[in-house]
Amino acid sequence: MNGALKVGAYALVLAVVFGGALGAGRMAGPTGDAEAQSSQGPGAERGEGSEHGVHQHATAAKAPAVPAGLQVSQDGYMLMPETDEVKVGERTDFRFTVIGPDGSPVTGFTTQHDKKLHLIVVRRDLTGFQHLHPTLLGGGVWSVPLKLPAAGEYRAFADFAPEGAAPLTLGMDLSVAGDYRPEPLAVPAETATVGDYTVTLKGDLIPGRTSMLTLSVAKDGEPVTDLEPYLAAYGHLVALRDGDLAYLHVHPDGEPGDGRTTPGPNITFYAEVPSAGTYGLYLDFKHGGTVRTAAFTAATSPDPEGGGASSGDGHGHSHQP
Repeated sequence: MNGALKVGAYALVLAVVFGGALGAGRMAGPTGDAEAQSSQGPGAERGEGSEHGVHQHATAAKAPAVPAGLQVSQDGYMLMPETDEVKVGERTDFRFTVIGPDGSPVTGFTTQHDKKLHLIVVRRDLTGFQHLHPTLLGGGVWSVPLKLPAAGEYRAFADFAPEGAAPLTLGMDLSVAGDYRPEPLAVPAETATVGDYTVTLKGDLIPGRTSMLTLSVAKDGEPVTDLEPYLAAYGHLVALRDGDLAYLHVHPDGEPGDGRTTPGPNITFYAEVPSAGTYGLYLDFKHGGTVRTAAFTAATSPDPEGGGASSGDGHGHSHQP
């Protein structure tokens, strides 16, 4: 995608359900599954109050939900950054607050995968991916050291669950002034290289169907069989849709210590993407005491039963931040 198209895509908000992880995989951060509400009142389901009540209620119930991460406010919760500008190359004490339905800062959060809040930051061209874990200060203020090495427009995703409420993923834009030169998507490949490690991606993303993705980790050509638990799993996979950055965070099949999941080399995920398109995939894994991120892009494949449209060959390819 050229720079002009990429910049133009920033304004798009596609109202297509991005989907959740199915099967044994589990999704962290919902896809905004609250349905549109009918305005017909208590009798709407029975068609009372309007001669078109039944039809109007059915139409509202079928309205697609907004994918996770596209909204700064949802279900009464709102993301409030202290600043939305970061200077290029400078480490910033980035602070933000989650405002609750009562208008007050949220101070109670449920721990999910060892953390009360996960902050994902990525540039709009799918580069510069960071998975951060802010510290909760007094008064509901979150703080995290943030360094963005290149100019451009970024999206920050706060993935959290308020105490007593369903998990949410809210998103906000960050601007880094300077000479912005968006990177094109890399050419298709099945592997990504991170230092001495090579990660191989197998599997097809088929819109509307559960997809099994297997990522295999090797070091210096040898399979890694002693991956270390990171945030209560052997791997974390984030998917972002190119064009609007709809967000999906999928956890792997199985977990450390369950008696059946081996610590590598394979990490298996189950996910569903109902819309055709191109996605950035980011695998976090830990080995030798260090967390590394393997970055791919993947295009959806056609449904083998004839139910989907293709926009690519379905294989992952490396796209290093």
